[in-house]
Amino acid sequence: MARIFLPQGDGKLPIWQVVVAAAAVFNTVQSFITLHFTKRLYNNVPGAQPVTPLHARTLGVWTLTAAAVRFYAAYNIHNKAIYDMALLTYLFAFAHFSSEILIFRTAKIQFPVLVPVTVATVSLVWMISQYDFYVKG
Repeated sequence: MARIFLPQGDGKLPIWQVVVAAAAVFNTVQSFITLHFTKRLYNNVPGAQPVTPLHARTLGVWTLTAAAVRFYAAYNIHNKAIYDMALLTYLFAFAHFSSEILIFRTAKIQFPVLVPVTVATVSLVWMISQYDFYVKG
């Protein structure tokens, strides 16, 4: 029964897009409810509270926007413009979290921040390597 709601395209990338998008929706909801998980991401500012409720909600809306693009890409995986937009959401996530670790130093290399960095990296590599398979013409 659940299979009918999953993308019917070739390969596993469309299903991956749905899984990542669903996780992003969960992250959006939690960012509006609590600061706990967002504080775990931005965890490297001693003596200060880098995460405010406004920051968490902004991150939540940004995450929801990325989720919407990824959901749409899952069901329209052969559309070049949508594929490119989904790929960009992962690039932006990778750039954001990498810059927070390496440039701004608001995040330490620990499990909570490694999750989005890993998902973004795996997704970027997968989408770039499979570009010609999914985007034809």
